[in-house]
Amino acid sequence: MSQVDPLFAAVTAPGTPFELVERDGLLQFANAAPDLALMIDHARRHGDKTFLVDFSSDGAERRLTFEQVFAWRDQLVPLLQIKRGDRVAICMRNRAEWIVAFMAVIKAGGIAALLNSRGSPAELVAMIDDVTPALVLADGRRAALIREGGYQGRMLDLTKPFDDREIARRASEAMPDPGLAQQLDPATILFTSGTTGRVKGAVLTHRSLITGLMLMQLSGVMVLHNMARQYQTTPEALMANMPQQAVLLVYPLFHISGLGAAFLSPLFAGSKVVIMRRWDAQEAVRLIEAEKITMFAAVPTMLWDVLHRAKAGAADLTSLRNVASGGQALPVNLLDEIRQVFPHAVLGTGYGMTEASGSLAQAVGEDFIRNRASAGRVLPLAQVRIVAPDGTVMPTGESGEIQLKGAMVMAGYWNRPEETAAAFTADGWLRTGDVGYIDAEGYIFIVDRVKDMVISGGENIYCAEVERVMGEMPGVGECAAFGIPDERLGELLVAVVKGDGLTEAAVIDWVGERLARYKAPGRVAIVSEPLPRNDVGKVNKGALRAAWQALSGEQ
Repeated sequence: MSQVDPLFAAVTAPGTPFELVERDGLLQFANAAPDLALMIDHARRHGDKTFLVDFSSDGAERRLTFEQVFAWRDQLVPLLQIKRGDRVAICMRNRAEWIVAFMAVIKAGGIAALLNSRGSPAELVAMIDDVTPALVLADGRRAALIREGGYQGRMLDLTKPFDDREIARRASEAMPDPGLAQQLDPATILFTSGTTGRVKGAVLTHRSLITGLMLMQLSGVMVLHNMARQYQTTPEALMANMPQQAVLLVYPLFHISGLGAAFLSPLFAGSKVVIMRRWDAQEAVRLIEAEKITMFAAVPTMLWDVLHRAKAGAADLTSLRNVASGGQALPVNLLDEIRQVFPHAVLGTGYGMTEASGSLAQAVGEDFIRNRASAGRVLPLAQVRIVAPDGTVMPTGESGEIQLKGAMVMAGYWNRPEETAAAFTADGWLRTGDVGYIDAEGYIFIVDRVKDMVISGGENIYCAEVERVMGEMPGVGECAAFGIPDERLGELLVAVVKGDGLTEAAVIDWVGERLARYKAPGRVAIVSEPLPRNDVGKVNKGALRAAWQALSGEQ
């Protein structure tokens, strides 16, 4: 932070829950738990409050209290048969079983490897092979896909009931005490594609993940203090009169946004989490009204969908008190619509990445509205610098690559020493791959991406991965994938392919059958001429993007 906020200074002062201390050259929370399991266990105090609202595989509604979820977790722990440091892969759609699985793995001392459940059989098995887990926890559909991909290892389908005798037998056996984790022990592995087009697992330690979570809590405390000042009361009085907060979970739980902001943070706060099986705008509006959702964070695509339904129908969405966006920039026209339709909601935005355990910049309420072109204000504990290609650190207001250092930064990529080394500078700063600048107040502005990536509907799609798969298709000579602006998705992935005997539909199907379906191009232009290249022989995507309308016939 370029200037010390008096409120920030007060809530992080010595003796407070968020007291700060410098360790190993990094600013850290003095009272942070060493083990994520301790933070999770502390949430058991919420007892009979409703924690999860979910729908089972047959569509029946399920309502689970905090105590019921913890009891389910405790039942699962001895069935895992793992020891501290074992990896356990979790591969399910968003559902109560996913949350119970994660809690059980952490309780048992394991490392939760969170698979992208939307992947193809080959992609799922590649992630499993990468982390060599002691166990895979899946739902029925994903279990079948994993077996189809050739995996023969130990797997439990948590959507099938366990034998009562097996549960009793495991519960009666003496279990080794995993002890407490060390702060720098791995806690979870989240998979992210890279510029090489190959998936890789970002290793978040207990310290990095807990720091990211406590930063979210700290931001919430500061918002609460500001609200209390606005209403001329105390934060404690404000909290006492607030109904239970309710979150609509739409982000995938294998994303850092789903794991941190939509599951673990609400767990700690005693909030209700309403899980959507799949995105459906009409169902989202129904749930917001029926469940009195107070917090809704989603990508711009989903926000547009809800706004259109809200304006067209008679649903009562006045319960919404916090609306936020992540995953890509929030269009100004969307922001104006949200303010009009939800005038009492506090709006927010953020900028972050998996490798940073979530956000490294955030702005909420008036802090956001007065500088809404920004991606947020750099969070405390995050050291951020802007660096030119030649390594020069740029002054305030000048653009360059955004680099990060802090206790929230990942340990590296699992089993990828070369890619880990490439992700960090020689003096230990994480290269984000994004180009931006920071103003005098600490607001960060994203202007470009170093890495060739498209964000479509909140999903990160790496062009190198798509190009690698297209290049394997018979008849393809050259290919290039890139994003074009799209009002609903933010960006639409399109491709230009040079080849013989090809059709647009065939190329799209080829990619969709080998990667997650959302990674398939939305449009493909087939050309007979060589693709344009720059002076160093690389395909000139700028020229292709400029010529897209002519190439695709969208005149």
